[in-house]
Amino acid sequence: IPVSHCFGELKASLLRNESIRCWSNIPFITVPLSRAHGKSFAHRSELKHAKRIVVKLGSAVVTRGDECGLALGRLASIVEQVSMLQNQGREMMIVTSGAVAFGKQRLRHEILLSQSVRQALHSGQSQLKDMAIPVLEARACAAAGQSGLMALYEAMFTQYSICAAQILVTNLDFHDEQKRRNLNGTLHELLRMNIVPIINTNDAVVPPPEPNSDLQGVNVISVKDNDSLAARLAVEMKTDLLIVLSDVEGLFDSPPGSDDAKLIDIFYPGDQQSVTFGTKSRVGMGGMEAKVKAALWALQGGTSVVIANGTHPKISGHVITDIVEGKKVGTFFSEVKPAGPTVEQQAEMARAGGRTLAALQPEQRAEIIYRLADLLTDQREEILLANKKDLEEAENKGRLALPLLKRLSLSTSKLNSLAIGLRQIAASSQDSVGRVIRRTRIAKDLDLEQVTVPIGVLLVIFESRPDCLPQVSALAIASGNGLLLKGGKEAAHSNQILHHLTQEALSIHGVRDAVQLVNTREEVEDLCRLDKLIDLIIPRGSSQLVRNIQKAAKGIPVMGHSEGICHVYVDTDASVEKVTRIIRDSKCEYPAACNALETLLIHRDLLRTPLFDQIIDMLRVEQVKIHAGPKFASYLTFSPSEVKSLRTEYGDLECCIEVVDSVKEAVEHIHKYGSSHTDVIITENEKTAEFFLQHVDSACVFWNASTRFSDGYRFGLGAEVGISTSRIHARGPVGIEGLLTTKWLLRGDNHVVSDFSEHGSMKYLHESLPLPQRNAS
Repeated sequence: IPVSHCFGELKASLLRNESIRCWSNIPFITVPLSRAHGKSFAHRSELKHAKRIVVKLGSAVVTRGDECGLALGRLASIVEQVSMLQNQGREMMIVTSGAVAFGKQRLRHEILLSQSVRQALHSGQSQLKDMAIPVLEARACAAAGQSGLMALYEAMFTQYSICAAQILVTNLDFHDEQKRRNLNGTLHELLRMNIVPIINTNDAVVPPPEPNSDLQGVNVISVKDNDSLAARLAVEMKTDLLIVLSDVEGLFDSPPGSDDAKLIDIFYPGDQQSVTFGTKSRVGMGGMEAKVKAALWALQGGTSVVIANGTHPKISGHVITDIVEGKKVGTFFSEVKPAGPTVEQQAEMARAGGRTLAALQPEQRAEIIYRLADLLTDQREEILLANKKDLEEAENKGRLALPLLKRLSLSTSKLNSLAIGLRQIAASSQDSVGRVIRRTRIAKDLDLEQVTVPIGVLLVIFESRPDCLPQVSALAIASGNGLLLKGGKEAAHSNQILHHLTQEALSIHGVRDAVQLVNTREEVEDLCRLDKLIDLIIPRGSSQLVRNIQKAAKGIPVMGHSEGICHVYVDTDASVEKVTRIIRDSKCEYPAACNALETLLIHRDLLRTPLFDQIIDMLRVEQVKIHAGPKFASYLTFSPSEVKSLRTEYGDLECCIEVVDSVKEAVEHIHKYGSSHTDVIITENEKTAEFFLQHVDSACVFWNASTRFSDGYRFGLGAEVGISTSRIHARGPVGIEGLLTTKWLLRGDNHVVSDFSEHGSMKYLHESLPLPQRNAS
C-alpha cells in the first residue's frame, strides 16, 4: 500500500487515541522494552528485553535452492515473525539480500521469451531446445530485481497492516559524514512512525565482485557486504540485537558436516583461535568467518548478536521469535564468560564420569552411597541452615503455595529417613550393573549373554523438593549412570549443599564429575533439546511441568507421569473397619502427593447405608471438599457442587465421589478417566478383588491398601526417581532396575555365519544355559 496511505492511517489512529500497535491482526503482547544502550546483553534470557532489532537475511535464506528466484514460503514466514515482534512494541529493521536472484529469474524469463519468438520466426520450432541462456551480469540482475523484491515485501507486510520502506546504500555512503547523518535520520523517522525499514546494498552500482565458481550463470554480490552492512547499521542505530540468518545452524568449532563438528552455543571474543572456518554457503561471497568478524564488531559496539539457521524447514517458521524469547537457537555472542562449564560440557563430564562409575566394583559404588548417607546426618546442621534460607526467601516473595512450601521444607526426621533409604539402595545394588539375565549357547564354543548396563546420562528435573537430589543421585550411582540435575530456583541453597555433599562422596573413588547440578540460566526447554548428550529425561514435579517436558523433549525419551488421578473403589462386600481408614489415609495423609486419592467410586447399593454415612462424616471431619459426579448428583436432592471434569487431579483436600453399578463399571470408569497411576479396591470378596487386580490397566493396582503405598521407599526400593505411567520397561515407582538397560555379549572362536549355511559345517543349538548365582547379600 502507498506510504501516503500509511501516514493517513497513522494520523487517523492518533486522532482516535488508539495505539499504532493495534493495527495488526497479531495479538499485542506487552514486554518491558526500555533499556539504556551501550552494553550488550550478557545472557540469552535477557534478549526478550530487546527493543530495537536488526534481522539480516543472507542470500541462502532469501533465495531458492536453484539460486534463481526467491524462497517465497520462507520469506513469508520471516515477515510474519517480524510483524509479530513489531506489534509487540519493538522496532524492527531488515537487511536483506535477494535482489540479484529475483532479477536473474525475471531476466531469464525475458531472454527465453525473446529468444523463443525470434527462433520461431526464423528457424522454426525444432531448434527451440538448443537455446542457451547467456551469463547474466550481477548488477543488471540487481537492477531488474530490486523493485520486485521490495514490492514483494510490501505485499507481505500489508497482510499484517504494517508499512515497509526501502533504503538502498553502498559502502561509500558510510564514508560521507553528511550521508551517514541523513541515513541515520531517515531510519529514526521511519521507526518513529512504526514503519519497517528494509535495507539492501545498491547492487546495481557497486563494483563487480570476484567471480564465484560454484554459481551457475551469475555472480552474486558478496554476502560479506551485507554482513558488514548489518553490523554497521546495528551499531550506528544503537540496536539491542542483531540476528544473522544463514543456511547453517550457527558457528561450529570445525567446518559443519565434519565428523567432530559441534555447534557453539555461546561465542566469546578471543575464541577465534579455537574455530576452524570451512567453505562459504552455496550463495554469496562471504562465509562464516565474515559473519563472525561482523558479529564481533557489532558486539564491541554494544549490540548483542545471534547467528542462526533461517532455512531449516522445522525451525525457520519460528527461529526469529525463538531467539528473542531467549531460547537456545544458533550461536549467541556474549562478552560475559561464565565461571563454570556450560551445560553441554557438564553433560559430557557426566557421561565420562558415569562410564568410570559403571566400571567400578559394586562394593565401591555401594561405599559411595553409604558415605553420602553418613554425610546427610553428619552435616545436618549445614543442610537445615541452607534450607532455612530457601524457606525464608520463598515466604518473603510469596511465590509458593502452602503444599509446595511443605515439599521445600527439610527436617531432621526427613534427613534421617533419607539416610535410611540410601543405605537400602547401597545394600540392594551389589549386583545391579553387569548382572547376567540370559545365557544361550548359539553353537559349539559360541555363547551369548545378555547383561544389564546403565542407560547413560539421565536428566532429572525437579521442583521444590531438595530431598529428591540425594535420592536420585544414589540411584544413579548404584546403576552406574551419569546424572544431570536441574532443580527449581526456590531450592537453590539446599540443592547447592546437597550436591556438594554428593560430589564429596563420589570423590572417594575419583568419580566426582558423574553427578552434575545445572546452575546456569538454562531453560528446561533448551535442556530437552540436547538429544546427543542426554539419554533419558525424568521430570519430578507438577503435572504441568511434566506435560511441558513431554512436549519439549524431541528425540529424548521421557519417563514419568503427567497426572496422578488415583481411584478407590468401595465394593458392596467392603469391610466397615477398613473403608474409612484406607480412604482417610489415601486422601488426607498428604493430599498434594501424586499418589493421593482423587476420585472415590462407591457401589450403588451402598448409598444411604451406615457405611456411606460414615465415609461422608469422616471426609467432613477432615475438611475434604466433595465434588459430586453426574450419577452421584442424580441420587441427591441437594448435592455438593457437581464436578467440572471426572479427569481432575485436585492435589488438595478435595475429591470427587461417583457411583458405579458393579466392579466392571468401576474398571471401565478408571480406564476412561484415570491416569494409569494407582487404583485401589476395598472388598472382602476375593473373586471380585482378583477381577479388579487383573483387569485394571494401571502401573499400581492394590487390594485393601492405601494409594499412598505407591512409593519407591515403601516398596523397598530405597528411593525412586519417579513414578512412571508410560508403557516402557519401567512402570510404577522406578528404582535401580528402571535405570538399567541391557547389552549382548557374544564369545566365539573363529565363528562365521557362512559355516551355518545349508552346506556348512556347523548347526545352531540355541540352548538355554543356567544363570550365574546372584550375590546372596
